[in-house]
Amino acid sequence: MINLKNEVDIEGIRNAGIIVRKVLNKLSSITKPGITTLEYNNICEEITLSMHAVPAFKGYNGFPYSVCISVNEEVVHGFPSKRRLREGDIVSIDFGSYYKDYYADAAITVVVGDVSNKALKLIETTKEALNLGISKAVIGNKLNDISGTIEEYVVKNNFSVVRDFVGHGVGFKLHEDPQVPNYYIKNNDILLEEGLVIAIEPMVNEFGYKVKVKKNGWTVVTRDKGLSAHFEHTVAITKEGPQILA
Repeated sequence: MINLKNEVDIEGIRNAGIIVRKVLNKLSSITKPGITTLEYNNICEEITLSMHAVPAFKGYNGFPYSVCISVNEEVVHGFPSKRRLREGDIVSIDFGSYYKDYYADAAITVVVGDVSNKALKLIETTKEALNLGISKAVIGNKLNDISGTIEEYVVKNNFSVVRDFVGHGVGFKLHEDPQVPNYYIKNNDILLEEGLVIAIEPMVNEFGYKVKVKKNGWTVVTRDKGLSAHFEHTVAITKEGPQILA
């Protein structure tokens, strides 16, 4: 069931989103060769708790960390660890916060030092695909307008969209209806209404779209070991157009 949000709800989600953006900005700023991905987790928790919020991922369905750190061929749900980042790596950082009864969720992909031109193109394509998808998040459009626009742009740039994992509604819970695919599905004609809040999050692979889950039961990787990038915003559909809340 889709739960629409009123103005009070949207403001509450926006406040949770402020914390998400602060965490992501900080983690992006400290990214450099030699840092361990576990350091991201520690800093994330420190910032979130200092703002009287809770990391939304920790304990969610048993997930053991506060932030997802996915490196290179890792698509999503990567575990922070003692692994040290190296020059040329790309890192996807996915974080959600729970603050005063509301959830917000966002993700970015950042570079470690100098990276290949192909990696840069992958990241920029994923980011722009998200922006184009958000531009279709307007009253009267359908969910397929978002999904199809993202897929079309990604394919045009010779990359592929992950199909096994998708975006979602967010706000009252971390994951709500509807699912928000990043690819066109013929019968997915859910109408976009005022008050719908969704996390739009293209996951884009360098080569094929197929993925698999590692033995830890969480971390998703590309089957062909190609790179993957991930960007996400929490977006409210309003009379004034799409509003990015996180």
